[in-house]
Amino acid sequence: MRVIIVGAGEVGTHLAKLLSRENIDICLMDEREDRIEGLDADYDMLTKVGVPTSIRDLEEIGVRDVDLFVAVTPSETENMTACLIANQLGAKKTLARIDNYEYLLPENRRFFEHMGLNHLIYPEVLAAQEICESLKKNWMRYHLTLCNGHLDLCVVKIREGAPMIGQQFMSGYFSHGNYRIVAIKRNQETIIPGGTDAVEAGDMIYAVCTRENMSVLRKEAGKSEREINNIVFFGGSKIAQKAILSLPDGKTVKVLEADRELCERLSEKLGDALIIHADGSDMSVLKEEGIQDADAFVAVTDRSEANIFACLAARRFGVRKTIAEIENVDYISMAEQLEVGAMLNKKTIAASYIYRLLMKASVQNVQHLTSADAEIVEFLVTEDSRITRDVIKNMRLPQDCNIGALVRAGEGLLVNGDTQLLPGDQVVVFCKSNNLQRIEKFFK
Repeated sequence: MRVIIVGAGEVGTHLAKLLSRENIDICLMDEREDRIEGLDADYDMLTKVGVPTSIRDLEEIGVRDVDLFVAVTPSETENMTACLIANQLGAKKTLARIDNYEYLLPENRRFFEHMGLNHLIYPEVLAAQEICESLKKNWMRYHLTLCNGHLDLCVVKIREGAPMIGQQFMSGYFSHGNYRIVAIKRNQETIIPGGTDAVEAGDMIYAVCTRENMSVLRKEAGKSEREINNIVFFGGSKIAQKAILSLPDGKTVKVLEADRELCERLSEKLGDALIIHADGSDMSVLKEEGIQDADAFVAVTDRSEANIFACLAARRFGVRKTIAEIENVDYISMAEQLEVGAMLNKKTIAASYIYRLLMKASVQNVQHLTSADAEIVEFLVTEDSRITRDVIKNMRLPQDCNIGALVRAGEGLLVNGDTQLLPGDQVVVFCKSNNLQRIEKFFK
C-alpha cells in the first residue's frame, strides 16, 4: 500500500511517523526542506521538497495509482486543489484537511466526492467532539461511545479505597459480566491484564460496558457522580467554539480569552456563553471569576504549557473535571503524572481518523487513546473472518490486543475467552498502536 502525504506540519508528520511503523510505503512532501530534513533517516519513509499543487512535483513522487493521497497543509485551498489534481492524475482516494464546517454538511460532502475529493477532515471539530464526550461524566477521565451507542469505553483513575483494588483477574471478581477491563495504564506502561494482574491505586483503567452497567463500574472504581453544568473554557479557539456550540442545552458556559477582538467575535457567535476578556492562566483571574464553583475547566489555547498549568490551578481550586489540549506529544506523559486530568491532542485524533481509511478489513471506527498510545477499533465480523473459526482463547491473538465486547442483534455483550464470534458481530478491540494491522488479519 502506498500513501502520499503533503504538508509536513504537526498532523502530516505525526501521521507519516505512525504509518511508517506499519510497513506502509510513505512519501512525505513539503515546500520547506527544514520540515522534512532527517525524517527519511529516522523513519521508514521517503521525503520530497515540492509544491503540493504542482503537477510536475506530484508526478515525480508517483501520485499515479497511489492508494491514498493526503493533503494536510495549513491552507484549505491548497489542500483541496492538491487533492483534485491528484485525483485527475490517478490517485485512488484523496483526503483534504479543511477549516470550513460548511463543507462537512452531507450534501456538500457528496458534491466534493463527485469532484474527486473523497474525504474531508476538520481536526478542530474532531477535538471538539472529544471534549463533549469527556464532559458527559465527571467521574471519568475520558468517555467514548462505541458501536452506535450500544457500548461505552470508560477511562477511570483509581483512587485509594476503591473496592476493585487488589482484586486479581483470575479471582472471579471481574466475572460479573457488568464491565470488562481491557487495559490498565500504570505509570508509563500500558498493560493488557492477565489472570495474575490486579488493579492498584493510581491505575488508569480502560473498561468497556453497556450504558445500564456504567453505575456498577463507577461504584467499584470508588467514584461518585456529579452532573457537569457549569463549564469554564480557557481560550476561545476554534476547538472551544465548536465544543461550546455542540454542548447540550442547559449548560452554563464561561470563556476566558485574552484577545479583545476575539472576545467581540465570540460574543456574536456563541450566543448565551459569557465571554470575559481575561487571561485564564492568571490565578487571581480564576478566583475572581468563581473557578471554585465550576464543574469543569477546559483549557484549549494554542499553548500547551499554559493549558497544563491552568488545569493544575483549576484543580487547586477544587475543580474535579479538567481537560487540557496538549499539542506537544512530549508533554503528555508529564501532564499525566501531574494529574492534569483528561488530555487531547489534535494531531493524534486526526491521524487516527485518516488511519482508518487504510484498513483493508471491515474496520468501522478507529479511536486513538492519547494517554495510552493505543487504539480502540471497531471491526465487523464477516463470513470469511478467521476470528470465527474457534473461541477467542484459542485464536492466539497478538499479545498486546484484547477483545472487549461485541454487539449482536442490537445487543451489547461483553466477551471472555470462551466467546465465539459470529458473522455480523460488531466487535470492540483494544490494541497498542503498533499492533493494529496484526489484529486486522483476524477479521479479513
